[in-house]
Amino acid sequence: MKTKSMLILGALALSTTLSFGQNAKKKEDIKAIQAMCGCYEVQFNFTETFDYPKDSASYKPSKTKHETALEWVELVENTPNKLVLQHLLITGNKEEDIVKHWRQDWLYENTDLLQFHKDLTWKYKKLDPKTVKGQWTQKVYQVDDSPRYEGSASWATVDGVTSWKNTTDAPLPRREHTQRNDYNVLKRRNIHEITPKGWIHEQDNDKLIRTEGGSDVLLAQEKGMDIYTKVPDEKCQLAQKWWSKNKDLWAKVRNEWAKVYAQNKDLNLEKKVDKKSLFSILFDLKPDASQEEVAKIINAFVIR
Repeated sequence: MKTKSMLILGALALSTTLSFGQNAKKKEDIKAIQAMCGCYEVQFNFTETFDYPKDSASYKPSKTKHETALEWVELVENTPNKLVLQHLLITGNKEEDIVKHWRQDWLYENTDLLQFHKDLTWKYKKLDPKTVKGQWTQKVYQVDDSPRYEGSASWATVDGVTSWKNTTDAPLPRREHTQRNDYNVLKRRNIHEITPKGWIHEQDNDKLIRTEGGSDVLLAQEKGMDIYTKVPDEKCQLAQKWWSKNKDLWAKVRNEWAKVYAQNKDLNLEKKVDKKSLFSILFDLKPDASQEEVAKIINAFVIR
């Protein structure tokens, strides 16, 4: 009996220790995600590294990109299992120069993914809870809060470096989707690394040609390095004021999209409605637009 009791006590002690360790790890993960918020001077760097077209003589690679910007990253939602980070691009000295940029949601042990397929189609995938134990899903959205790409992985600290790494398919980036039509999928190898001065978003991407029922064709590869350097929050006051005036509108947009995503099924979107893109229609809305008005706009783009 003593031996059995000792085994039970030992198991309980081990379970408590593991639970404590998991909670401590989760707190460190949250700290890393929160570290990406604030005011940043950003360097955007992209260059094609290799190309593999059949007709190499006529192939024109994308130009190497070196751009800088000032960006405010707002912590919109902050709970133990979900953090929402909204990026706001500052392009000038007036509130009209604020651009609602991309958004990233971080969900703990999430099992529902919308994986990009091609064009404007995403495929729903249910993940095994065992495979996402301790992991965080990063869900990245367009400027209009429609989906871009999603992936699940663990935050890890190795040799003092804290990072999150994942590979997933995505649409063409905004820097290319109006310039290129010779590929339709970007396979992104994303690394988010927290640094003493801010954070880095590193990418090693494949530009793929995908057809229904066919094998992916690799057209080119590129390297991306977005460097976020922390600066005083005061430098981003303009974006903070803009968000204060417009946050209620975008909460309504997120709420409407949440209803679409909650259906947990494949998603197909229209490119334009009445010759207008979704982002242009939403960007024209007044801050006090109603939930019904927002719902009507978004539902018009969802192909049922």
